[in-house]
Amino acid sequence: MSELKVGLAGLGTVGAGVVRMLERQKAALAARTGRDIRIVAVAARDRNKDRGLDLSGVRWFEDPVALAVDPEIDVFVELMGGAGDPAKAAVAAALDAGKAVVTANKALLAHCGAELAARAEAAGATLRFEAAVAGGIPIIKTLREALAGNRISRVSGILNGTCNYILTRMADEKLSFDTCLAEAQRLGYAEADPTFDIDGFDTAHKLSLLTSLAFGMRVDAESIYVEGIRSLTLADLEAADDLGYRVKLLGVAVRTDEGIEQRVHPTMVPKHWPIAQVSGVTNAVAVDGDAVALTLVGPGAGGDATASAVVGDLADIASGSGGYAFGAPAQSLAVAERAPMQHHEGGYYIRLSAVNKPGTAATIARRMAERGISLESIVQHRPARNNGDAPATVILITYATTEADVRDAVAAIDADGVIASVPQVIRIEKD
Repeated sequence: MSELKVGLAGLGTVGAGVVRMLERQKAALAARTGRDIRIVAVAARDRNKDRGLDLSGVRWFEDPVALAVDPEIDVFVELMGGAGDPAKAAVAAALDAGKAVVTANKALLAHCGAELAARAEAAGATLRFEAAVAGGIPIIKTLREALAGNRISRVSGILNGTCNYILTRMADEKLSFDTCLAEAQRLGYAEADPTFDIDGFDTAHKLSLLTSLAFGMRVDAESIYVEGIRSLTLADLEAADDLGYRVKLLGVAVRTDEGIEQRVHPTMVPKHWPIAQVSGVTNAVAVDGDAVALTLVGPGAGGDATASAVVGDLADIASGSGGYAFGAPAQSLAVAERAPMQHHEGGYYIRLSAVNKPGTAATIARRMAERGISLESIVQHRPARNNGDAPATVILITYATTEADVRDAVAAIDADGVIASVPQVIRIEKD
């Protein structure tokens, strides 16, 4: 039986998980693919660190680029992370040398996906990245292969486990954002600097890859409207619950008459939707096609889940599965016609801190009417009796309107001096 010789760069949680999984599933993988998949060389920062792995007989490289072009390997697995070098240089070198590449690096692919796909095609190499989006959910393979006969109209999902964990804890246990973030950091779900997760950039990188696969577009993370969860309060989540919704950070890509609309933001979704019931660090991706609509749910991160996706890509390569990285030749991927976020249409939740003075309610209603915004409901929470001068919380739920009209109306209300703090605006998805 022939061997598929693997060079692995990065021996963190995921890399170590790949080593263990390949050893544990060695016989099963050989039976399924007809080849032994064996790690023959690795690159890692600290050769002397105790990782609990048996790496006897495995060659060590200090330089991942040198490993990437090593003539003794067939596949280069990049698990170092980061959009720049050494990850980019190593992946590019491996592809140029005709080696198959497996990576979990969504940041690298979001910035350089089209370039790397073109390199792979020029060298007759394979580029696979199932682990880059939604961990253990096989959404890349599903879009690239299983749904190839569909015309996709929409892809959306919970793509960041850290944010979903925070929002779940806030809603279920009535905790503040700061408390839930601190707990996520303690448990290792969030980094010491959580900006990349909670401000939506991680979700945007993943969404850019799904958009490319679903709609045949060049990867373009810069075209995505991004809004994180940092401004959400417990009051917003409680209001959503009262209205029959759950709040989720969603990544959404949808085909419109104006082009592809790509957005990442907190969203109120009806409680009965499957995606609303996804809790904790779990991820979910929903795909709407002209023939099939489906929702995939599973672990979005973690050593075992991500390692499983990496090993799945290795098994495909061992079996001789090829094809284009993004489902079509890199040169044929279109530059997406961007649908302006200002043209987005839907319902909105608007929370205002209204000052206690005559004419405030009339001013708010007038500004909404001037933009043609119809209100489905208005709820006012008055301040405590012993604090009558404090601002009152006013919650507006709109019928379908545009992003531009909502933003203009809110800006006008703010300029009128009848609100005491920054307004909260959350988009609503409805049946």
